[in-house]
Amino acid sequence: MADLCRSGVVAQLITLLRQLVFLLVVQPCLALLIGLNVRHGERLPRHGPALLVANHNSHLDVFVLMSLFPLRLLPQLRAVAAADYFLSHPLLAWFSLHVVGILPIQRRPRAHGGDPLAPIETALAQGRIVILFPEGSRGDPEVMGPLRSGIAHLLQRHPQLQATPVFLRGLGKALPRGEALLVPFFCDVVVGEPLQWPGERQGCMEQLQNAFTGLASELDPQPWR
Repeated sequence: MADLCRSGVVAQLITLLRQLVFLLVVQPCLALLIGLNVRHGERLPRHGPALLVANHNSHLDVFVLMSLFPLRLLPQLRAVAAADYFLSHPLLAWFSLHVVGILPIQRRPRAHGGDPLAPIETALAQGRIVILFPEGSRGDPEVMGPLRSGIAHLLQRHPQLQATPVFLRGLGKALPRGEALLVPFFCDVVVGEPLQWPGERQGCMEQLQNAFTGLASELDPQPWR
């Protein structure tokens, strides 16, 4: 019983730490350094289980997506991230797991065995809102790469789930892959209508790709091009 009480207190302290970091550090930095233009924020899921599916160009993507939600929902948010990168160093692992709240996934599941989607399914069973990047990793700045089929497998297993697409623009310029210095840059966030399992995998991938294309088309031509 004492161990359960201690674990409960630790969990509450970690939740409080996450909320303080986002309230006092993440949100002020985003407000001061990055001008976020958010469209259709009312389409975001307000409870889990649910999927939030976004394009991926920067480490900032996770922080921006999480900042779109009220602080009370922060404990419900889990972002899928590469275990081999974010768990590679003890300090980075602690920050990633307890402050950011990542959901570590093996990028080479065959080498480790097991089901690569199992951690996501566990989080969804716990009523979490899972942030997923179907490109798999960060690409070139402001260039969307091909989508991987993991999202289709996940929705096929759980056809009752809704996946809300989000298109991000500008974060690949503010903090591109391989850079450590944040550059102030105006960024856009466009939230789409929730998608559901259409009945087959190819149709699922086409539906998601069309959703991203449609959301991108809502934005004005990129000023840096």
